Amino acid sequence: MVQPRRDRWKRPQAPLTARRLSGFLETVARWKAGRPEPVVGRIRERRPDPFAVLVGTVLSLRTRDAVTEHAFGRLWELARTPGEMKEIPRPLLEQAIRPVGFYRTKARALKALSAALLERHGGGVPRDLEALLALPGVGRKTANLVLTEGFGEEGICVDTHVHRILNWWGFVRTREPDETEQVLRRTLPRRWWIPVNGLLVSFGQNTCRPVAPRCPDCPLRARCPYPGKRL
Repeated sequence: MVQPRRDRWKRPQAPLTARRLSGFLETVARWKAGRPEPVVGRIRERRPDPFAVLVGTVLSLRTRDAVTEHAFGRLWELARTPGEMKEIPRPLLEQAIRPVGFYRTKARALKALSAALLERHGGGVPRDLEALLALPGVGRKTANLVLTEGFGEEGICVDTHVHRILNWWGFVRTREPDETEQVLRRTLPRRWWIPVNGLLVSFGQNTCRPVAPRCPDCPLRARCPYPGKRL
């Protein structure tokens, strides 16, 4: 029997409710218990420093966790403050973070970020969403992740995994991650605001993957909206 393609399968039309989404996240949380955090969470566990979280988040964009972690470790040996980061010669910085994706672009971004932190915030990382968004190259995903992981402040970090999974399961009907964040800010119970990213990134990397999903390992497979994944 030919299984329908994902992009042709009509997803369920049930509206998002706090109770349904909470139940979904509770199941994912039980699945995740004892599993390692995604890379930025691991960086925060070892180095509880908002600047480390900011640097790790920049490096992690479009890069596998293992590559990010090794690159961050090399870079952190060279620079642990915006002042030190600003002074690193760019070729050395590029070499330290290679082979993260777009490493030359990220090297320039880290230099610009460090300069902005020194000029605008005395070398500290701001604890405010709008101030973070005003930094060069910082989007909503990065800003929210710095708030939640760096400061333990409320925020909703929506990356591609969070956006993809919530759309796939029918909890939102959105085209872009920023739009998903705005929907969640109106509907997601606050107790899930901080953990939602770590839960769904881990779930999306390890089980509910966009390619070759590991359906037999999924605790939610009986309710999955894609028929071919129930097997």
